[in-house]
Amino acid sequence: MKIGAVMFFTTDSMQPAELGRALEERGFESLWVPEHTHVPLTRLSEYPGGGPLPRPYYDIYDPFLALNTAAAATTTLKVGTGIALLVQRDPIVTAKMVSTIDQLSRGRFLFGVGNGWNRDEIENHGTVFETRNKLARERIEAMQTIWTRDEPSYDGEFVTFGPMNQWPKPFQKPYPPVIVGGAYPYAARRAIRYGNGWIPRADRLEHEGVGVVIRKFRAMATEAGRDPASLPISIFRVPDDLAKLRFCQEIGVDRVVFSLPAAKADTIMPILDRWSQVKRELGV
Repeated sequence: MKIGAVMFFTTDSMQPAELGRALEERGFESLWVPEHTHVPLTRLSEYPGGGPLPRPYYDIYDPFLALNTAAAATTTLKVGTGIALLVQRDPIVTAKMVSTIDQLSRGRFLFGVGNGWNRDEIENHGTVFETRNKLARERIEAMQTIWTRDEPSYDGEFVTFGPMNQWPKPFQKPYPPVIVGGAYPYAARRAIRYGNGWIPRADRLEHEGVGVVIRKFRAMATEAGRDPASLPISIFRVPDDLAKLRFCQEIGVDRVVFSLPAAKADTIMPILDRWSQVKRELGV
């Protein structure tokens, strides 16, 4: 089981290059960055965590620029969007960004994607909230076409373009893992349809919680003709609880990702030291 970290990078936090080096030196697998372009002052969708959105939601850096900075300062650390909001991104531009960061990092990019929950933010980008799931699917399919064909074209309801040229192609073949985030069963179906992994909601790290969901997901994948082994599972926001983390190992979770506050090094480094100890005790 691999261990990574996720942070909302801001001007007031530890910076990507410094954190990337610290994670790599301690043997962690990956660094992840969420995405929010902005946070509207209106609120049609309640924050899943309850109450007002924390300031880092609207202070956060662009994820691709932050991750490229971390990748440039490291040699083995993987960097991932956790998650990129595709319903707010042009697919042709995003395909170019993904290929570029994957080439510059020499194949260390992980493309975590999701469809978002903040209706106000999504609709500011011209997306109709009710159609966001189909729009996201078409954008992913369109990008996968761009990455794998010399003269790609796509003809969908929301995404349409004729034959084109776009290089570079990704370093990883056929393209970086598309890891779909979201709850069971809908996001699980999307992961099986067009993904290379799943990030489930995992509020309860126990057999009767996420254990049930993962069993259902693997059965669903098999029924759809996908090998469950081709759809590794990553769980975010895990606690430094050895029993719960050993449970994740037991059920075959591929990766766990712990959250870091948007804080300076004097706050972050003790957290990394604690997780380094956890990592040793897990034997990973």
